Amino acid sequence: MRIAIIGAGNMGGAIACGLAQGHFTETRDIIVANPHNEKLQKLQARFPDIQVTNDNKEAARGADIIIVAVKPWKVKEVLSPIHPQRPQILVSLAAGISMEQLAQYVDPEMPIFRIIPNTAIDVRASMTLICGRNASDEQRQLLLDIFNGMGLAMMLKEEQLEAATALSSCGIAYVLKYVQAAMQAGIEMGLSPQNSMRMVAQSLHGAAEILLKGDTHPSVEIDKVTTPGGITIKGLNELEHAGFASAVIRAMKASR
Repeated sequence: MRIAIIGAGNMGGAIACGLAQGHFTETRDIIVANPHNEKLQKLQARFPDIQVTNDNKEAARGADIIIVAVKPWKVKEVLSPIHPQRPQILVSLAAGISMEQLAQYVDPEMPIFRIIPNTAIDVRASMTLICGRNASDEQRQLLLDIFNGMGLAMMLKEEQLEAATALSSCGIAYVLKYVQAAMQAGIEMGLSPQNSMRMVAQSLHGAAEILLKGDTHPSVEIDKVTTPGGITIKGLNELEHAGFASAVIRAMKASR
C-alpha cells in the first residue's frame, strides 16, 4: 500500500507521522510532496525512511492512496496536473470543497473521500470525520482503519460534515477554552498554572475515557458526583445560572 501525501503542513505532516508510527503501511511506502524543503527535512529527520519530493506528480505516480492536504484554494492547482484516476483513491482534507467539486479535477468515477481531522491528530488522538463517494465497503473500512490508527474515525454522510465539524474540529478549541478558564480559577485559588492545567487535562481525559469505553451517558456520570447538598451540584448550578449549556450550544451552531 503506497500512500502519497501532498502538502507537509500541520495536518499533512501529522498524518505522515501518524502513518509512520502505525502498522498500516511500511514507512518506506509513504511519500510526501511539498514545494519547500524545510518541512520535508524535518519529517525525514524523524522518519528517515519516508520518501520526500518537491514534485506532486512524482508523489502521485504509482500511489494507491493520494491524500491532498493543502488549502482549499490550492486544490484545483494541485489536482488538475496530476489528474488521479481509478484504481487510485483520493482523500481530501480541504474544508468546504465538496466531493462533487473534487470530481471535476480527477477521474469522476474514482473513489473520493473527504476527511476532517482535528489538531489532536498530531498526538494520534484525533476525532476524524470521513465521508465517501464511489467507494466500496472495503474502501470505506480501509479509510476507517487508517484514521482509527490516529485516534477515532467516524464515517458520515457529506451533509452531516458541517455539524460534525462544529463538534469535533472547532469543538477542540472550545474544550481548550474550558481548560483555560478552569486554570484561571485554579490560579486564583492558589494553585500553580502548570498543576492547574495538568489537573484539568487529566480530569477531561478521565471523563473522555468513561464515555468512550463505557455504556453510559454524561447525565449518569454527573449524577455519580453530585451528592445532595454537596459542592459539585453548587458548582453545576452556577454554570447553569451563567448560561453555560446555552453558550456551548450557541457556539456549536455558530460554527456551522
